[in-house]
Amino acid sequence: MTVVIGFEGSANKIGIGIIRDGEVLSNPRRTYITPPGQGFLPSDTARHHRAFILTVLKEALEQAGLKPADIDCVAYTKGPGMGAPLVTVALVARTVAQLWGKPLLGVNHCIGHIEMGRLITKANNPTVLYVSGGNTQVIAYSERRYRIFGETIDIAVGNCLDRFARVIKISNDPSPGYNIEQMAKKGSQYVELPYTVKGMDVSFSGILSYIEDAAHKMLSSGQCTAEDLCFSLQETLFSMLVEITERAMAHCGSQEVLIVGGVGCNKYPEAFKFCIDNGAMIAQAGWEMFRSGQVTELEDSWITQRYRTDEVEVTWRD
Repeated sequence: MTVVIGFEGSANKIGIGIIRDGEVLSNPRRTYITPPGQGFLPSDTARHHRAFILTVLKEALEQAGLKPADIDCVAYTKGPGMGAPLVTVALVARTVAQLWGKPLLGVNHCIGHIEMGRLITKANNPTVLYVSGGNTQVIAYSERRYRIFGETIDIAVGNCLDRFARVIKISNDPSPGYNIEQMAKKGSQYVELPYTVKGMDVSFSGILSYIEDAAHKMLSSGQCTAEDLCFSLQETLFSMLVEITERAMAHCGSQEVLIVGGVGCNKYPEAFKFCIDNGAMIAQAGWEMFRSGQVTELEDSWITQRYRTDEVEVTWRD
């Protein structure tokens, strides 16, 4: 049986998970949360990860009931993500691999999401909607690559939601998107917003600029409530995502959709347990890669902030 430990820390979550042949043995994490109205900076996020990573590592091993000798491979997030947090986690993963005498594997963050989703849902060959704070892509597998059929041409959907949350001072605990969703449930008036789909691609920066400007005017004049704006933004953004996902499904002849990434935790689209960033997803992708013969040599174990999903050769699928 193959046991892989995975280190994830590309954004504001530090997580370490252990997978044994498709079974999640442990998956603890910590989340860096900033005050309302503030985003998280790379240096502060990296400082948070440094403070907690050894504690989380200890928890992962204890919850799994394993010792370092039981681990077959150490996987870590190579990218994409924020530079300073990625480097922090990569350094620890490299150190652990050397101390334990185990092979190392750099994993693409998006592919971690996809492989975890495939494991949990048992989906065979789904069209993937990857929606998070830093990424928005529609993906399908073809000829040993996860091909990007459509994506955002500017900011990610999660970033759009997070930045709007700052405008109206919504709490970041547990996440801005979750709190927008709760407020949206109380909204009753739809405020028309720009809807920008260009073929298979989407654009969110214009919507954000429009609603940032409109929010102050409409709220101060009493034209609508903050709940109405949350409802309108969520409906518009998700409608755009549904449109490009359906188009990709038609193109690929697919009957399955897999939603991954932090925004997938919103009730609409429906959530899955392992959508948010976590160590187990890196362990699962690492497990697939390691079983197919892949390892990362120490001199090649750098991080890549802009690591495209379709750059990875998928050696573990037919």
